[in-house]
Amino acid sequence: ATRSVSIVCQDDFVKPVEDIPKILDRVDWEHPKSIDNQRLIKSILSESKAMEIVIAEGLMIFNEEKINALFDKRIFISIDYETFKQRKLDDNRWGNEPEWYIEHIWKSYLAFGSPFQKPDFLLLDGTKPFPDDQLLNFLEND
Repeated sequence: ATRSVSIVCQDDFVKPVEDIPKILDRVDWEHPKSIDNQRLIKSILSESKAMEIVIAEGLMIFNEEKINALFDKRIFISIDYETFKQRKLDDNRWGNEPEWYIEHIWKSYLAFGSPFQKPDFLLLDGTKPFPDDQLLNFLEND
């Protein structure tokens, strides 16, 4: 059966640059204070009225308790540091990031990206293909 699905990306709710903390000479996009959580919550709630399934994603999507409370299911995709670093080095959308900033992004992932305050999540390894049967079973069962 086909279902209506919407994806809400946390990156679409970044505050204006002047309202985001800085780290050294750079805007700290990886800090929870960089996200307009009220707008994000409104969007998730609005989408959930219009769609059967709403997927909310982002580095810090589990960090805000009010957002976390909206989720029926949580999936956490983990990667190791070496995989993360290589992916960041390969990603030149914003130019080459200095190594200290790549390290800062990793530390933000560790500090703000974890769903571990809520035990009900599926942990997937982001360095391997996802096990379809495990994923579907998790999503279909209450």
